[in-house]
Amino acid sequence: MAAWKNEAEAREQIKALVAEYYHDFKEKKEPYHEGERINYAARVFDEKEMCALTDATLDFWLTTGRFADQFEKEFARWIGVRYVHLVNSGSSANLIAFMALTAPELGERQIKRGDEVITVACGFPTTVTPILNYGAVPVFVDVTVPQYNIDVSKLEAALTEKTKAVMIAHTLGNPFDLKAVKAFCDAHRLWLVEDNCDALGTQYTIDGETRFTGAWGDIGTSSFYPPHHMTMGEGGAVYTNNPQLHRLILSYRDWGRDCICPSGRDNFCGHRFDGQFGELPQGYDHKYVYSHFGYNLKVTDMQAAIGCEQLKKFPTFIERRRHNWDRLRKALACVEDRLILPEPADNSRPSWFGFLISVRPESGLKRNDITRYVEAHNVQTRLLFSGNLIKHPCFDSIRGTDAYRVSGGLECTEFVMNNTFWVGVYPGMTDEMIDYMAKVIIEGAKG
Repeated sequence: MAAWKNEAEAREQIKALVAEYYHDFKEKKEPYHEGERINYAARVFDEKEMCALTDATLDFWLTTGRFADQFEKEFARWIGVRYVHLVNSGSSANLIAFMALTAPELGERQIKRGDEVITVACGFPTTVTPILNYGAVPVFVDVTVPQYNIDVSKLEAALTEKTKAVMIAHTLGNPFDLKAVKAFCDAHRLWLVEDNCDALGTQYTIDGETRFTGAWGDIGTSSFYPPHHMTMGEGGAVYTNNPQLHRLILSYRDWGRDCICPSGRDNFCGHRFDGQFGELPQGYDHKYVYSHFGYNLKVTDMQAAIGCEQLKKFPTFIERRRHNWDRLRKALACVEDRLILPEPADNSRPSWFGFLISVRPESGLKRNDITRYVEAHNVQTRLLFSGNLIKHPCFDSIRGTDAYRVSGGLECTEFVMNNTFWVGVYPGMTDEMIDYMAKVIIEGAKG
């Protein structure tokens, strides 16, 4: 049995053993050999994340705590917003972002059932799910290729007197036309929710001012699922510069309660027993007053501890993703007559999540033929999520109803559904892996 002088010494010795364990059993020591499996994404971590996780485990606080507080402060400072709230996933982040906009406190700007939210069908379903589940109406607008983001020329046609918000994602790191979308929202007093789950670290410039994506709209969301730009295993974040939205986000995340006491603290406001709320008796315990129909979507401190270490590495992750994307695009230039290669949005410096490729129909190639070939040679591929969300079985029960609306045609969305796939550029990829991936894609494209 170890003879520890105190808890601090015990912790340091335990973490030292964890670090040794990482170096002995988890650290990758062999270089990549051509033909080995290349996944589209993977966790990139070292002993520091494992030691931070151990530190949080030894606290045994289990729910949101000191590491979550630390991450929220550091992430807010890094991304350039005033308020950050951690949640248990990026999907939960989108849910909370949307639900905050349904709060009665917002007056005439409150999103009510039957109100419309402009979005796209070419993307991930949980950007849209909160809109439908609440009873608002998603209005689907087409996208463009090769940016794979909303076609801003179609925004005005999608607008009605019921429109209250635009809620869309930046696609695989490539930002949508923020200048045009923000101007549209500002002109019509619409909320802008940036689903930033696939674009963390992307920079965008409007009129000489550069910000990270997620910090331009009223609310931004992030995901820390393992394939994403940085990870906590599961986890996400909702962020804003708006003090009222900050308060609403916190309420909807924490059971819908009116109280703002941090976890584990009582009477933070000093008025726990002297308020009048709703039709409750005077002085009803404020800790159990609920101003909204909320949820419990908090993150655990173990996850947040990992995030604190990932955030320190994050700038190098972004640069490696850019390096890998640039190298792959240069290598694939020789088959641009057969494949449509991606292009970054104007005024942007993307933090790439993946590398999008569309098969040119005139080439005679079929998307599934090339993806089968690439997969058979140990390179993992993915489609652009739903392709066209309204074609999926989840829409069977509402198809043809007024639960949603399509503005104009979805020709490019259909094109993506039939012709597009992507491969990864995550920071654990070496030049050798990128070069092998390019070689296999070129072979598949040339038949």
